[in-house]
Amino acid sequence: MLRQLFFSQYTSSELSATGWLRKQLEIQARGLGGNLDKIWPDVRDSKWVGGNKEGWERVPYWLDGFIPLAWLLNDEKMKARAKKYIDAILQGQKEDGWLCPCADDDRGQYDMWAFFLICKVLVVYHDCTSDERIEGAIYRGMKQLNRHIERHTLFKWAATRWYECLIPLFWLYERRPECWMEDLAFKLHAQGVDFEKVFTFWRFEQPYKRDRWSQMTHVVNIAMCLKSKALISRLTGEDPNAFAQKAIKILLKDHGMAVGHFTGDECLAGRSPLQGSELCSVVEAMYSYEWLLMLTGDSTWAERLENAAYNALPAAISPDMWTHQYDQMTNQIECSRFAEETRPFLTNCGESHLFGLEPEYGCCTANFSQGWPKFALSTFMRASDGIAVGAIAPSILHTTYNNASVVVENITEYPFRDGYSIRITTDRPVVFTLHLRIVSFAKSAAVDGKKIKIPADGWFQLRQNWQGEQTISIAFEFVPVLSSWNEGLHCVRRGPLLYALPIGERWERNQYIKNGVERKHPYCDYEIFPTSKWNYGFVGDKFRFEPYPIDDIPFNPDTPPTGLYADLAEVEWPYENGHCASLPTGHTALSAAHSKRLIPYGCTNLRMTEMPLIQMGAGIKNEKEESQ
Repeated sequence: MLRQLFFSQYTSSELSATGWLRKQLEIQARGLGGNLDKIWPDVRDSKWVGGNKEGWERVPYWLDGFIPLAWLLNDEKMKARAKKYIDAILQGQKEDGWLCPCADDDRGQYDMWAFFLICKVLVVYHDCTSDERIEGAIYRGMKQLNRHIERHTLFKWAATRWYECLIPLFWLYERRPECWMEDLAFKLHAQGVDFEKVFTFWRFEQPYKRDRWSQMTHVVNIAMCLKSKALISRLTGEDPNAFAQKAIKILLKDHGMAVGHFTGDECLAGRSPLQGSELCSVVEAMYSYEWLLMLTGDSTWAERLENAAYNALPAAISPDMWTHQYDQMTNQIECSRFAEETRPFLTNCGESHLFGLEPEYGCCTANFSQGWPKFALSTFMRASDGIAVGAIAPSILHTTYNNASVVVENITEYPFRDGYSIRITTDRPVVFTLHLRIVSFAKSAAVDGKKIKIPADGWFQLRQNWQGEQTISIAFEFVPVLSSWNEGLHCVRRGPLLYALPIGERWERNQYIKNGVERKHPYCDYEIFPTSKWNYGFVGDKFRFEPYPIDDIPFNPDTPPTGLYADLAEVEWPYENGHCASLPTGHTALSAAHSKRLIPYGCTNLRMTEMPLIQMGAGIKNEKEESQ
């Protein structure tokens, strides 16, 4: 039998995004993710829908974000477009249950990762629509897989991502449990890569040398595998949390970024602020954190989810969400084509950090769209005794509890403001527990104006008889923290946001055709060149915070929702072939200290994030002192 989830998700028919989060979803719908089926041959003309283009992961990747986006926005035209794809996929299923678009003679060479992925997509579609066809299609597909992998064992991507299949398999098992489903789960486990052993006998403290590519250190595999042990523990009964906590600690120690993610360009790449991380790894890490929260109830996974959503995710996508980077860099002073012999990336090409339609590979083009919709679906979660606040963001839940109609709304501008309020409205008295998130990094916290001790497990529980309309306010006290990060460099955080020095931008548009695929405005490629100085260091650890109105584009360098003023001075920091050197050549100021505005990292396109803590040179005074 399966162990029950600690929390479970509500569906898009129950949850809606509000406030700035709603705006973010609307931007995505107007941008690349909402229009990919109109412009990109690998989706528009895919073999999944009877065309002759890619018939593997790209359509499933895109649908995985497009479907929940359509239903969260209740957009009938988008829903119809999604249904067209699902109809074609279901109609293409063979009599024996085979679901993927390949010739019968090619089945043995078909990487079954795409099957795992399309089954996950079908579950998402069922959650949105309750389509009665879905359960039977997944049932037939899983029975066929059970037979198929006895002769054609898992290989390549399916072997490193075997645990992803457990998500739709266990969804099916909960509806019509049969013994062969447990057998299939253990077959997948036996044939797939055991990432617990990878981290137990860790041999990847240092990144591989240039151009050595490995499935074992591929950053997206690593992001996905964080939930592997927790998923299979539903059958084995093992600790669902220990492996993931161990793995993330190792990853951040050896390959951590100031943004709280880990490098991978394309494979684990160390701690230099020049090493990028793939956008797919960000959204897959978010998906892992969402599942780890559901499987364990550990609130630290909610904090990691928010950290990725509010920092790394928007930083790799243009504010209008029409273009994206394959790799984001922590210190990113320019986005121009690197010569191959001087690129800082270890395995990705010199165009991976450009903003465009398909920089490097098209996986991120299709896959980045899952980030925001699935995040929105994690804002409230169902607990065994009530309702839990998952990710802290503006949203509203319409549900029932013990026959009472319950509306729960998170009224907030978090992470740009320091707290949130939960308004609960019921049509009759009902008793349940409200699990409130209290973040661990707050200096202090208060509930309804009363200061509380920050709970060790991150949850403040209110169990009471709810009736009529009631509001609970949660306030956090955040202070800026300057932290030593890597090789004498520092970064500054305030609450859930990492801050960076924005650099003036000059965008150059590049429209062209490559491999028959057109890049044209607004989804062409862009190079971005700096128009302001970037060679700065921190002078002291004093900061001044300022909130601003939240714009219709929340993550925008021109109108950021917050600012953090810091004293900075210029240092000697070489420019090398389109990027800054990994480290400055000195920590002594070359100029007077100036008050500069830092903005949230997620609002930046060009930025300096990791900077030295410097000393004022002889004869160079602080600008403020000179004015006194």
